[in-house]
Amino acid sequence: MTNILFQDIFNVNDVDRDGKKFDRVSRFTARSENYEMELTLDINIELYPLDIGDRVVLCLASSLEVNPVSAEVLKAISLNDSEAEKKRKKEHEEKERDSWQEKRPDEVDLSDQYDYVMFGKVYKFDEKSSKGVGVYISFGGLLMALEGDHRHITNIYVGQNCYLLLRR
Repeated sequence: MTNILFQDIFNVNDVDRDGKKFDRVSRFTARSENYEMELTLDINIELYPLDIGDRVVLCLASSLEVNPVSAEVLKAISLNDSEAEKKRKKEHEEKERDSWQEKRPDEVDLSDQYDYVMFGKVYKFDEKSSKGVGVYISFGGLLMALEGDHRHITNIYVGQNCYLLLRR
């Protein structure tokens, strides 16, 4: 099982095309190199400044776990009588439940590989987009639109929580 929903390299084409609306937030438009997807993304520029011509790796993930455990594996573990495996399942469930909390110093996750991370929710999936299909995600008011061929975003659905991760 993989928790990566989408990943590609984007080239920033434009900043604040419709004018600057907020002091600390800019709206960037970019085009992906591999899948030819169009991206519109609001970013806090005080935390992660970008400019036209910058290249960034964008990743959408369902969790920050580096090696996620699938539901099938968890079910198989529950059928086994081994106490060590039951303990592992319980620890995994606790980790899932507490994923919003700050990680321990010895813990490693996807955010260690990226510079900018946001958590949000898919609120719209538009199949009538002029560029194919569109996925719209809100990250606490900062918005993202990802448009292009539906084959590249088949694992994303309305109501899904996801992480956006960026790095240069």
